[in-house]
Amino acid sequence: MKTVRISLNSIDKVKSFVNDLSKFDVDFDLVSGRYVIDAKSIMGIFSLDLSKPIDLNIHAEANIDEILNILAPYIIA
Repeated sequence: MKTVRISLNSIDKVKSFVNDLSKFDVDFDLVSGRYVIDAKSIMGIFSLDLSKPIDLNIHAEANIDEILNILAPYIIA
């Protein structure tokens, strides 16, 4: 599992983020405080406080570099 911090501060970003994640047959979780939701769920994402960075847990062993390249626009350092 790999964890990265992401920012989803607009509706368009959320839509493209979910579309990008849907390309992979891997589980993704978003963690905000004590809440953990499926990152492929648009409704779930909108239930979080999107004004702050969110942790994304990537449950993958292979293709991690490919996943990180596609998620680069959302990842914050």
